[in-house]
Amino acid sequence: MFQSISSWWSSTPTPTPAPALKEKYDPTDPKMNPLNPQGLKPCCACPETKSSRDACFLQNGNEEGKCAEVLKKHVECMRGLGFDI
Repeated sequence: MFQSISSWWSSTPTPTPAPALKEKYDPTDPKMNPLNPQGLKPCCACPETKSSRDACFLQNGNEEGKCAEVLKKHVECMRGLGFDI
């Protein structure tokens, strides 16, 4: 009887496996993001809406509401490719 108790106390605990680390979401990785099959980086995604947005801000500065529609279209395009903005 005491032998089973002493073996219980002296046994080494089984190490708990470390939780698997999840890879950080990469919107440029086509395997993680099927919405971006070409693997475009944010700087190269949505060139049409990006150039329209930039031109609007260059012409109007930061005036409130002037570029809202163009900016909205660019954000929609980026989100459509799986970017979290």
